[in-house]
Amino acid sequence: MAAQDPPKPGARIEGRDLSEVDWTEADCTEVVLAGCTLEGASFASTVLEGARFERCRLMRCRFSHADLREAAFEDCQMFDAAAKAGAVFAFSRLEAAKLARCDLTHAKFEGCDLYDVRLEACNLTGAGFARTSFAKAFGRKVERIAAELVDCNLELADLAGARLAGCRLARSRFREADLSGADLEGADLTGADLFQAIVDEARLAGADLTGAEVSGLDLRRLASYRALRIGADQQFRLLDAMGIDVRPE
Repeated sequence: MAAQDPPKPGARIEGRDLSEVDWTEADCTEVVLAGCTLEGASFASTVLEGARFERCRLMRCRFSHADLREAAFEDCQMFDAAAKAGAVFAFSRLEAAKLARCDLTHAKFEGCDLYDVRLEACNLTGAGFARTSFAKAFGRKVERIAAELVDCNLELADLAGARLAGCRLARSRFREADLSGADLEGADLTGADLFQAIVDEARLAGADLTGAEVSGLDLRRLASYRALRIGADQQFRLLDAMGIDVRPE
């Protein structure tokens, strides 16, 4: 079957199967795809700045060197359960992109720019963030970090070495996630679940863990925890994780 032409910038397409479209190096700025199906699509150097994907099935799709700045994915299925394959984002720009209520199980973000990205209520079980940055340089000496991963399932995710200082990670679940060496200083982790997360050499100074599940969180394994904020009822679980037997007087 011959490849189809990609949609023009600003076009809106609903309910179509676009699996045969040749997206390579296409300019699809601000396109809107609603209820569409894309299987095995390759977005190589595709410009999707400001594009919107609504209720789409994006199975086994790969975004390589794609421009996804300010793009939005809402209620999208991006995990192929039969093939056990998730979406791949490789060396793509996702500054200020928003992904809400999407199934990103086993998604791979490799070498991507994720400054100011917003992930809301997404399933990111087993997702990987290798060599991905949540930072942006503003001049030679100024660098800022910004991201929101709110109410997301990040169980078994690989965030080793991630720099998320000061970011909003409230109510997200990091069960058995790899946070080793991650910089979470000053982060909002209120209501988060850190049960059995790997936190060796992670930095949590100034982070807010009020209401978080901290059972098993051994502060001795952290690189920093000065001014860490917790609730009064959490202190006993932290002490227990450090092997300190707290007994009533």
